[in-house]
Amino acid sequence: MAKEKGRKLIAQNKKARHDYLVIDTYEAGLVLTGTEVKSLRQGRASLVDGFVQMDGHEAWLYNVHVPEYSQGTWTNHSARRKRKLLLHREEIDKLESKSQETGHTIVPLSLYFKDGRAKVEIALAKGKKEYDKRQTLREKQDRREAERVISAVRRKERA
Repeated sequence: MAKEKGRKLIAQNKKARHDYLVIDTYEAGLVLTGTEVKSLRQGRASLVDGFVQMDGHEAWLYNVHVPEYSQGTWTNHSARRKRKLLLHREEIDKLESKSQETGHTIVPLSLYFKDGRAKVEIALAKGKKEYDKRQTLREKQDRREAERVISAVRRKERA
């Protein structure tokens, strides 16, 4: 059987970038059971309520919903169990110290397969206030309007 190449996206947490200011991102491996991998290969997962917690110099992923495998038997996994993250020691130490600061948290941004292995992109983030969210939306809208004006001017120049 040929080895998979590239990156296949399974799930994304789009709301995380809206609710948090992303400071730094990391790629982590996941410790999974067989039925979890098969369920992920079907493209079924949800990162909406997920978060990362440090416990005894280990990183754990909580509240990520990986539904039970449909053809699974008694060996099936529980859907919201905690899963261990595989990171380098320096990354764990850095995340642990930063996450203890007030307002900082670690959230999953996306879940994907990279060269056949399940990976999760996690981010050290700081929670946004309501006015920060409105400001971000306003900036995004202003950028969109500016791009529309620029493209309209370019179309007139060509004509």
